[in-house]
Amino acid sequence: MSAVLEVRGLTVELGGARVLDDVDLTVTRGSWTCVVGPNGAGKTSLLHAIAGMVPVRKGHIEILGTDARRLGARARARSVALVPQTPVIPDGVAVLDYVLLGRTPHLPFFGRESHTDIELAAAMLDGLAISEFAGRPVETLSGGERQRVLLARALLQEAPLLLLDEPTAALDIGHQQDVLELIDRLRLERGLAVVSTMHDLTLAGLYADELVLLDAGRVAERGRATEVLTEAHLHSHFGARVSVLAGADGPVVVPYRLATGDGRTVGREVGP
Repeated sequence: MSAVLEVRGLTVELGGARVLDDVDLTVTRGSWTCVVGPNGAGKTSLLHAIAGMVPVRKGHIEILGTDARRLGARARARSVALVPQTPVIPDGVAVLDYVLLGRTPHLPFFGRESHTDIELAAAMLDGLAISEFAGRPVETLSGGERQRVLLARALLQEAPLLLLDEPTAALDIGHQQDVLELIDRLRLERGLAVVSTMHDLTLAGLYADELVLLDAGRVAERGRATEVLTEAHLHSHFGARVSVLAGADGPVVVPYRLATGDGRTVGREVGP
């Protein structure tokens, strides 16, 4: 299967610090790759580099067989859609108006949305079960509802590559499951290539086809959840003491206490 995204030897420096170092990544149509790693590992920087939001110091990014450096801003937005962790949403903007911003890369310069664009947006809201909120300000929605609105805007770009930065952040467990099931269904229905970042390792392993573990800007581990989410790897790269249990649909990562209230050590040692 041909790759939607090819990243080779990607190196990014921000503020004089190297945040990504020689990163390789291949993502095919209909697949889901989840980037995990400790805080400061470079996960968000990787998504921003793919989206063209930060300069690349060295390396190569190819989207649908085209060198990303040859893509202008509008062409890149038609190829890559990013759902940021903390989006900038203007106060008072209605859901339908916000979602329609996803059509911007397809509009002529100084043009306005056509009747067809509005119909596409309305159909998207209906498909994501948020059409009843079309006239409401985005800030009045719950976390799960708002996440669906962000997805609707991104999907309306009709880009084959969808980047999701912590799509379940600040959501309760029910809404986390709803959002991830929705993403999973849409990527299969639409043949999307999905790259996400996630802190919840159990959920990452449950939904993604491949996990890429970054540590200090480098790819430390990659593979299926059972290969990446091991007690030794999580201790080595996160400094965490955990048990990794065999769940019905994949590994379940369970932390354990290192000491009791009276200071006695509990738990068990994790091998190298």
